[in-house]
Amino acid sequence: MPLEIVQAGHPVLRQQARPLEVAEIASKEIRKLIQQMRETMHEAPGVGLAAPQIGLSLQLAVIEDRSEYQKDLPPEQLAERERFPVPFHAIINPRILELNEEGVDFFEGCLSVAGFSAVVPRARTVRVECLNERGKPRVIKASGWYARILQHEIDHLHGTLYIDRMRSRSFSSMDNWVQYMKGKPMREIRSAFD
Repeated sequence: MPLEIVQAGHPVLRQQARPLEVAEIASKEIRKLIQQMRETMHEAPGVGLAAPQIGLSLQLAVIEDRSEYQKDLPPEQLAERERFPVPFHAIINPRILELNEEGVDFFEGCLSVAGFSAVVPRARTVRVECLNERGKPRVIKASGWYARILQHEIDHLHGTLYIDRMRSRSFSSMDNWVQYMKGKPMREIRSAFD
């Protein structure tokens, strides 16, 4: 059964989330929560979901960028975004160790800011230290769209929404994004807002 996704304005989305202890990660409750978050993310659908988005102030997020989400995107858009399928995994108590200086702009949406999208500048590559769903340390090196997903979800754990980082002139309803911007290269979109 999918969980309720809270929307912008809910106080939990602006809080610093609490880290999880290794013993908590091994608990039946957290294992069940990870599964419920996965189901909720799939139902939405989305490529990531952080615990604050379901009203829990915990440093936990789930990520999965399924190939079915990419099947209708033209190859040039997939290449521009450096977007590839990412298998399901949880990140717990993540910390960004390194951000590449090279930034890239793309539209982002958020399940907690439903119905809107905006251009958000993000680092092209990141290195993240975290615990996995078994409480084991992990270092993730990511680039392209996967790096963007990681940054977006980790922001949630620190009370930050994409609207805090967006290029405000690009903020758009999803209907208008589909009508005016969907499928256009970022260089063309960028010139419209500069």
